[in-house]
Amino acid sequence: MLLGEAVALLCLTWVAYQTLALPRIAECDLSCTQGFICKSRVKWNIFNSFCRPPPASLPESVLKGLTLSTAMKCAPYNNCSLLLRVQASLTLHEGLRGLEACSMNTNTQETVCQSVRISGVPSQLQFQVQFNCFKVSAAQSLYITLRTIPHFCGVQINQLYHVEDCRDEDMKRNLPDCFARKLTYQVDRSHKVILAQVHEAPGSLDFYLRLCLRWFTCEDVGVLVRVTADRTSTVSLPYNQELPCLCLEGWSATPDAVRIQICPFENDTEALWDAIQYHPGSQALSWEPACPVSGHVSLCWHPRPGTHCQELEHSRRPVQSRVQYLLVDPQPQLCLKFSTNLSFWIRCPFERWRSPAWKMMVQQAPSQSPIRVTFFSSSPAHFQVRLCHQRKPGPPTCYPALQATPLPLATGSQGELTAEPPVAFVDIPGDEVCAPGTCIQGWRTDVHFSAPQQLCDPKCS
Repeated sequence: MLLGEAVALLCLTWVAYQTLALPRIAECDLSCTQGFICKSRVKWNIFNSFCRPPPASLPESVLKGLTLSTAMKCAPYNNCSLLLRVQASLTLHEGLRGLEACSMNTNTQETVCQSVRISGVPSQLQFQVQFNCFKVSAAQSLYITLRTIPHFCGVQINQLYHVEDCRDEDMKRNLPDCFARKLTYQVDRSHKVILAQVHEAPGSLDFYLRLCLRWFTCEDVGVLVRVTADRTSTVSLPYNQELPCLCLEGWSATPDAVRIQICPFENDTEALWDAIQYHPGSQALSWEPACPVSGHVSLCWHPRPGTHCQELEHSRRPVQSRVQYLLVDPQPQLCLKFSTNLSFWIRCPFERWRSPAWKMMVQQAPSQSPIRVTFFSSSPAHFQVRLCHQRKPGPPTCYPALQATPLPLATGSQGELTAEPPVAFVDIPGDEVCAPGTCIQGWRTDVHFSAPQQLCDPKCS
């Protein structure tokens, strides 16, 4: 009784495996509806996009359907490969000569077209064809196009197809790319080296290793190393910077092999925000991401050390490629704020500058106004001032800006310019400036982006 149950369970398990397994193909061939004479042709990297207007008698649904599936062709000793099966049907018409199916690899743009021509058959008959010779690899993405011969404009079917990956149990057991040699690694951060170990596997092939930056494709950033088969090898791969898109890529030495990618620093995003450059001549501030990033960047400024960084108006930019700000006033309190859906990061490229390019000073005004704000700069500049009252909680309330009056550049005894002469001033009228919690903000107006300097609670006479 127990033996019978065990045999039954084994049979059920085998039936389940056969059901889950990919269909097997003995030969790469073409099949079409019985009674038709079909002639096939294969073209590589030739996709003719020209078309002709369809005849008025051609039915709209001449292409009846497109069915895609993956099959496996196995030689002795588990040397299996993958093929894409394309099944199509159409209604024959006197203006049709055949059918063409094209497969384009979405990563490499490589295109393969297979066509079948038929002749000597009456119209208004259903015709079916199955192409079994599209060679594919695990985890490939393919764009399939089905068209008539001749190609009539607007008469085609398009479909995106994803080949199963190595998580498929049948492929894991029988496809060489999926039982390839095991790859492990260690990171030596002190020497900036990734130590990759390729483990020996029975019947394995040579193995390639490299470091690359993963954008739309993985861009080479180091030497390509070939590891010979039938032994465990350790490879040392140096790197320059710990970036989240820096990946270790490995694959078997076979055409269109599945590539394994391991990115050791995928959670280390700090290095992305340090690639900031400032050009004093053009006053341009720029940042370029070393890896793909989705989010936005903006300029902001700190009113005081340790306070919230306030965003400058009209400075927000989407992070797509290089971000550049023109005519930027370099101030220690000016920062860049990088925001993604995960978090935000702030970098202040001028905080270590010895002294700002200009200074603002508050003193008693010679006129009846209680306060005079004076700006000092080694080069000509234009300024504005405004009063703000701090509120807790919430942002400060600010009054409209006042334009500073330019001053002639002061010169020394020999006619040379003094180091930081006064270049502009503004007298602030009214008693609001003397109220508790009042801050004076001043900034340049002859540039596109200027972070204000702020002085709070000025001493009134």
